[in-house]
Amino acid sequence: MYIYRIIAENMYIYQLKGWPSFTWDTEAILVRLGEVRHRQGRILGLMSSAGFKLQENAVLDTLTLDVTKSSEIEGEKLNTDQVRSSIARRLGIELAGAVPVDRNVDGVVEMMLDATQRYTHDLTADRLFDWHAALFPTGRSGMQKITVADWRTPQAGPMQVVSGPIGKEKIHFEAPRAERLSAEMDLFLNWFNAEPTTDAVLKAAIAHLWFVTIHPFDDGNGRIARAITDMQLARADGTPQRFYSMSAQILREKVAYYDMLEQTQKGGLDITPWLTWFLDCLFHAMDHTEETLSAVVNRARFWEKNREIALNSRQQYMVGVLLDEFYGKLTSTKWAKITKSSPDTALRDIQDLIEKGILEKEPGGGRNTTYALIGTHQ
Repeated sequence: MYIYRIIAENMYIYQLKGWPSFTWDTEAILVRLGEVRHRQGRILGLMSSAGFKLQENAVLDTLTLDVTKSSEIEGEKLNTDQVRSSIARRLGIELAGAVPVDRNVDGVVEMMLDATQRYTHDLTADRLFDWHAALFPTGRSGMQKITVADWRTPQAGPMQVVSGPIGKEKIHFEAPRAERLSAEMDLFLNWFNAEPTTDAVLKAAIAHLWFVTIHPFDDGNGRIARAITDMQLARADGTPQRFYSMSAQILREKVAYYDMLEQTQKGGLDITPWLTWFLDCLFHAMDHTEETLSAVVNRARFWEKNREIALNSRQQYMVGVLLDEFYGKLTSTKWAKITKSSPDTALRDIQDLIEKGILEKEPGGGRNTTYALIGTHQ
């Protein structure tokens, strides 16, 4: 028994006898799973009672957050306006101020929408290859040519997750050899597409861990793992409409996420700690859903209240910015800089909105007068 423990410490989870027959302590996760399921139902109930336009805006916000944050976990920052415009176009949502979209942004959006909007369809190797091709339309990851739309090959060498300077790298994880991938992925896909024998939310957690452990592609494994997770969570919700973002919460807990993955991949087949972390992360993601829905409601109410008021394109854009995530105080200088207009034009735009009852001067004044949407300043 003692010898086995020493050997196991030097093995990855996929090398253990019994892989991938995961086990867990049901009692240890039951309460948190119940809380997640209850909150899930509450959010879906809240949105089902909202108007169509409100639901549409909430879905657009959540998917935009999901796409941008999933890429940001991997260190890639996508243009939020482009992501939002791409999603709106593909879902047929009218969007004021839509912008042209780069091919790489369209590819990430295409993958996420295929996963969440077609969640009832089987996940197949060809479908995963399509997602991978969408992520890497040039056939390269940065400057490096990679195998696209196929499993990684033996010629690429071992797939390792490392950190540290050259010559002093620390290996956090080494994925299964390329020769094993076809059999490993067949097993995973057959399990994923089969009728669930466990709770659908737990299946999302297991799918995430299982796929990212196999690491079947040269690059993009994390983003595809999170798309698979969202696909299974859509199955758990029973709807393609997304009102919470797991990827956004994973980014907030990025260090803990990678630490937990590493611990689990170097542990045994009992994955209770991973399931506990995943359920906690999902529960916290739902905390932020309430903030997102609140912002959506405020925007909808504002535009409904002021729908008869004529605004020029600069004013429409800036009001949208103020309703979303404007940091700091609004001044005429910031207005001019953001809208790329002259100081005189900025002042005229602001004064016009004050006269129309949309903006107001904040208390204090002085040389740097600040402004806020009426009813929103602190």
